[in-house]
Amino acid sequence: MNALARETSPYLLQHAHNPVNWYPWGKEALQKALQEDKPIIVSIGYSTCHWCHVMERESFENKEIAEIMNQYFVCIKVDREERPDVDNIYMDAIHAMGLRGGWPLNVFLMPDQTPFYGGTYFPPQNWKHLLLNIATAFQKNRAELMESAREFSQFLNQSEVQKYGLKPLNSPNTFAELEQMYQNLAKNFDALHGGIDKAPKFPMPSIWRFLLIYTFLTKNAEAEKHLHLTLQKMAFGGIYDHLGGGFARYSVDAEWFVPHFEKMLYDNAQLLTLYAEAYHFSQKPIYKEVAYEIFEFLQRELEASEGGFFSALDADSEGEEGKYYVWKKRHLVEILGEDTELFCAYYNVLPQGNWEYANNILYKTLSDEEFAQKYNISLQELQEKVKKWKATLLKIRQKRTPPECDDKILTSWNALTIKGLVDAYKAFENEEFLATALYHTEFLMTKLYNAQEGFLYHTFSYKTKEAKQKAFLEDYACTIEALLALYQVIFEKKYLFWAQKLCDYTLQNFYDYNEGMFFYTDSSAEKLIARKKEIFDNVIPASNSIMAHNLHFLGILLEKQNYQTIATSMLSQMKHLLLKNVEFTANWALLFAYTLTPTAEIAIVGEKYREARQSIEKYFFPNKVLAASADADAEIPLLKNRTALNKQTTFYVCFNKTCQLPTHSDEEVYRQLLQSLKF
Repeated sequence: MNALARETSPYLLQHAHNPVNWYPWGKEALQKALQEDKPIIVSIGYSTCHWCHVMERESFENKEIAEIMNQYFVCIKVDREERPDVDNIYMDAIHAMGLRGGWPLNVFLMPDQTPFYGGTYFPPQNWKHLLLNIATAFQKNRAELMESAREFSQFLNQSEVQKYGLKPLNSPNTFAELEQMYQNLAKNFDALHGGIDKAPKFPMPSIWRFLLIYTFLTKNAEAEKHLHLTLQKMAFGGIYDHLGGGFARYSVDAEWFVPHFEKMLYDNAQLLTLYAEAYHFSQKPIYKEVAYEIFEFLQRELEASEGGFFSALDADSEGEEGKYYVWKKRHLVEILGEDTELFCAYYNVLPQGNWEYANNILYKTLSDEEFAQKYNISLQELQEKVKKWKATLLKIRQKRTPPECDDKILTSWNALTIKGLVDAYKAFENEEFLATALYHTEFLMTKLYNAQEGFLYHTFSYKTKEAKQKAFLEDYACTIEALLALYQVIFEKKYLFWAQKLCDYTLQNFYDYNEGMFFYTDSSAEKLIARKKEIFDNVIPASNSIMAHNLHFLGILLEKQNYQTIATSMLSQMKHLLLKNVEFTANWALLFAYTLTPTAEIAIVGEKYREARQSIEKYFFPNKVLAASADADAEIPLLKNRTALNKQTTFYVCFNKTCQLPTHSDEEVYRQLLQSLKF
C-alpha cells in the first residue's frame, strides 16, 4: 500500500493499492519534491469519474508505468471534491495551456508547485511516452520548463476581476437589460428537446430557476413554454431514474436519453429546489412527483444514518457503466407477465434493446394523459399500474450489485440539500421535508462547525467520524443560504443569527475589499501558488454569486446596509458579463431579476404566526424576506415594536422601508405583493 491508505476519501483509497507511490496533497509530498529536486505529477479526479477509473486500470495499475512515475516524479493524488482549491488552480492552468479541461486532470509541476504541462485522460502508451519525455526535458531542458512554468504562474496569479475586466456599472438595473439577457440565452434554446441546444446536456438548475423568475416577472409565454418543455423532457428522459428517483449527472446526447449514470448529491439537491419551485409556480403534478421521488432517492441511497448526506453514486457496477439501471426485455417478461407490452410501450423498451448490448434505458415520450388516451386505458388504472411496476422493479433492482457510494459528507453539498428540502416544504407543506432539513442542519452545526473558533469544516469522514479541511467560500455561502431559508419557515432565531455570524466570518476572512469580490479560500488556509475567486456559475452556482444573494436578502432582513451595499457592488461588477452570456452567470442573473422590483419585507406577529406563514406561502412570490414571532422582538429589526393588533395574528408588509397598512388577511398580503410588480 502507498501513503493514500491513511486517507478517508473513497477516491484516494481506490488508489491506495496502486504500484504508483502516491501521496495525498500535503507537506510531505511537496517537501519531498523540493528535497529530491523532482517534478511533481498532480493527478486529480473523483470517485464517480468513469475515465478516472479507466486511466487507473490502464496506467496506474501497470507496474512498468508505475516504475517510471516513481523513479522520476513525486506523484500526488487529489480528490477534487475534497480539495476544490487545488483543482481550481490546476484546471485554470490547463485552460491557459489552450487545452480542454476535465477529469482525470493530470498536471506536471516544477518542484515549487508551478505547472508547465498537463492534460486529461492519456492512453497508456501515450502516458508512458509523455512521462519519459518530460523526465528527459527536466534533466536536459530545465530552463525552458522553468520559463513555461513562470508564464503560467503569472497567468494564474492574475485576478479574475482584472482578467474579465470587472468594473462597477453605476447605472440602474432595467427591465430592458433583463430582456437582453433572456434574448441572448434564448438564442441557444433547443426548441425540440428543451434545455440548451448542445450535447452533452447537463441539467443546470440555475439557468431554469432564472427562466422561472423571468417568466414570473414578464409573463413571457415563449419563455414559460421552454421552461416547461425543459423540465418535462428532463423528467421523461433516461437522465432521470424512473424507478428510484433522482437524476444522473448529464446525458451524453441532446435528447436527455443516455445518461452518464453517476448520481451527484449537488445535482439532486438543486433539482429538488427547481422542481419544488416550478410546482409552486405552476401546480403541474409531474413536478411534485419528481420532487417527491428525488426526496425518496436521497433518503434511500445517500442519507447517512447518523446525519448528513453522502456525495455521490458511481456510474459503474461490476465494472460496467449503467449495469445497475438497465433492463433486457426478456427479463421484464419474466417479471411483469401480461403487463410487459404495456410497460414496454410506456418506457420505450425494445426486444433488441434501445441502447447497447440489448439493454434498455427506461424513458418516456408521452405524458400519462396522452398515453392513457392512446392505449385506451383510464388514467387512474394506468397510474396504479405504473406505481406497481416501479415498486416491483425497484425491489428486484435492489438485489443487484449496487454502484459504489462516495461516502464523503461535504458541507456545501449538504447545505444545498437542506435548502432543497426547505424549498420542498414551502411548496408542499409536508412536515417530513422540514423534519429532515432540521435533522441534517443539527448535524452540520455539531459535526462540521467549530463553535469555539467560529469556522466551518469542508468535509466529514463517515469512516473516522472526523471533520477536516477548513471550509471554502462555497461551504459558507451554501450554509448561510440554507440557514436563511430555514429561519424563514420555522422562525427559530438561532438559524438566523448563525447565518449572520458566518456571513461576518466570510467578510473578515474571504472578502477582498480592494476588488469587491470574495476569495475562494480562507485567509488562514494553506497558501497555494495562487488565491482564486470563483465568479462563473456552473453546475453549482459560483460561491460569489451565492454570497451576493445572501448579502442582499440577509441585509434586508437584518437591516444591515453594509451587506446590501456589497451585494449591489458585486452584481454591478458582473453586469457587462450578464448582458453577454447568462448561460454561465445564471445565478447572478437571478439576483439581477430580483433587484428590478422591491424585495418585500414581511413581518408576522401573533400566536398563529406559523400557520400565517403557510397561508401566504400558498402564493408564489419568491422576492421576499420573512420574520415572525408570537410577540414583538427587538433582536430582529422587522419585528421590533410590532404587535398583534386586536389580539389577532397580524401581517406587516413593507417595500424599501415604506410600509403598507397592517392586515389580518393573507389575500390582502398577496394584493399588496402584486402591487409591487406593477412596472
